Amino acid sequence: MSDRPPLASILEAVLAAAGGPVSLERMQSVFEDHEVPSAADLREALAALRQQLQVRGLELVEVASGYRLQVRPEVAPWVARLWEEKPQRYSRALLETLALIAYRQPITRGDIEDVRGVVVSSSIMKTLLEREWVRVVGHRDVPGRPAMYATTRQFLDYFGLKSLDDMPSLQEIRELDDANRKLQLGDDAEVRQATPGSYDFTSSEEVEQRGADVLADTEQDLNAAAELVAKVEAGVFNKDTSESPEPQDELQQALARLQAKDDEPATDNSADTSSQDGDESASNHEE
Repeated sequence: MSDRPPLASILEAVLAAAGGPVSLERMQSVFEDHEVPSAADLREALAALRQQLQVRGLELVEVASGYRLQVRPEVAPWVARLWEEKPQRYSRALLETLALIAYRQPITRGDIEDVRGVVVSSSIMKTLLEREWVRVVGHRDVPGRPAMYATTRQFLDYFGLKSLDDMPSLQEIRELDDANRKLQLGDDAEVRQATPGSYDFTSSEEVEQRGADVLADTEQDLNAAAELVAKVEAGVFNKDTSESPEPQDELQQALARLQAKDDEPATDNSADTSSQDGDESASNHEE
């Protein structure tokens, strides 16, 4: 017993070898009966391990199925180059469908179609079920008894969530989308509104001062936007070491689009968009 390595070292090795989330119960199962640590001891050791990893390329995160080691986002671009195969991309239609299930569960396929305004293709639902991101949790007591869908533990694990409470609110999604737009396009509203005669400068010093003020204001706005993006992405959409973060970014965009749709008047474009969804589903070779 005295020759046993530190508990934190044992847990680090177990998590590295597991290749996925490990629950406290499973951690306890690797010890002999006479040396099984308590749940409190395990949590204390995990906290120590998390602290040790602060300056390393890996981080310890808790998700729905337990604890796992994963690559830190800041070093992920280098790790991703180990794999030549490009990560799988999911269609806009699939991600919007998944976002609706996540935020409005339990929900029927008809409910999803009502919100999106288009028919949900069978291939989309098949992909979500095969990936075990959603499951049937019951049937609505109406004619036809349509299936009601909800997300799964695998959904939480894949998107780095401990529970559904960790998902950002729709308001946060809208703010994140606005921040991303500002980072991509820059704060050019003042430039668009300005006309050649808008400013009456009497010296080159005033011109330079005006330019410095505008740059300072823009930099402040962009810094605030970047902080919001980093906060939401770091706290919500971290994921496993072996997969690219792109699906999470796309899911965020899908959530933002759905929030925008809630604010728009309904239009009858189901025929055109339905065919577009079908084309997207086929072209992305969803599983």
